Amino acid sequence: MKARSTSNSILMVLGSAFMLMLSATLAWAVVTDYQAHGVVPQGVAVAGQDLGGMTEAQARAAMDTAVSAPMLRPVTVNYKSQTWTLDSKTLVVVDVDAMINEAYSTRRSATFVQRLDSQLRGTPLPKVVAPVFSVDATALAAWVDQTATQVDREPTDATRTIVGYKFEVEKSIAGAKVDRAATAQMLATTLGAEQALSDAPRAVELQVAAVTPKVTESSFKTAIIVSISERRIRLYKGAKLVKTYRCAPGRPRFPTPTGDFVIRSKQHMAPWINPGSDWAKDMPAVIPGGPGNPMGIDKIGINSSGIYFHGIPPNEYSSIGTAASHGCMRMMPSDVKDLMTRVAIGNPVYIRR
Repeated sequence: MKARSTSNSILMVLGSAFMLMLSATLAWAVVTDYQAHGVVPQGVAVAGQDLGGMTEAQARAAMDTAVSAPMLRPVTVNYKSQTWTLDSKTLVVVDVDAMINEAYSTRRSATFVQRLDSQLRGTPLPKVVAPVFSVDATALAAWVDQTATQVDREPTDATRTIVGYKFEVEKSIAGAKVDRAATAQMLATTLGAEQALSDAPRAVELQVAAVTPKVTESSFKTAIIVSISERRIRLYKGAKLVKTYRCAPGRPRFPTPTGDFVIRSKQHMAPWINPGSDWAKDMPAVIPGGPGNPMGIDKIGINSSGIYFHGIPPNEYSSIGTAASHGCMRMMPSDVKDLMTRVAIGNPVYIRR
């Protein structure tokens, strides 16, 4: 009996000792888990930076280095020889608190045993924390718009003016218009995490489209300048003199009108219709087209009643170079035929004294 009593006493002592050890172990485990509460679990990283084992303060500092610093670098914006600097700090907000919360999320979701195992054996609780940030789209659009005003330029149309009896052309200049939406999109992409955290240059080309002038050098049609005093007809293409013809403008009693006109008709073998003027009262009412026609075989009409560039019959060839017509521009038949092939309806005609 005494031996059994002694055995029971030993078992009770051993049991009590075991319970004490178990309680101590559990207490130690709880304390260990509690102490690790403020430490980032192993296997957690952000932007390639390992955060495992760091305190919250250390993790914040690491996030500032790995995420905030590169994302808040300035961006260079270029256009030709112009350069602007976009201050990312005024547009981008990096949410470090949210990233810290994510860094601890695996510890919160893990069981007590998983946490203890990670703490004792370094078993990772893997987590890649994505950069959390926002870009102020309104402020970005305002910056792009303000910058664009320094680049936008209206196009300048080409001009063609008569100086003496020739044309001078001022060349057109293309305008420029910043594509605000495309530029803002490129900047938003550059400010984003993927590019900001890479080794790609922090530089963007301002997206600018050329604005074509409404009037360019090629807009100018073939044109005629008539010099009444010189008895010359000059044919131009743009500002280039193509050909010069001699003519016989109106005599003093029947002056050739001056001003700006356009070609309205081109006629071949057209009959001459008596205008009913005093100088034509003894002439037939109609003369068929042909070499004997007072206006020759070919004639070019302008938007001034009864005024033409026209040929003449052989007996009037000697009048070329004098003021001899009734307001028209007489020309040698071969010259008016050549001129007719080079001009079109609507081409301008400038008649100057």
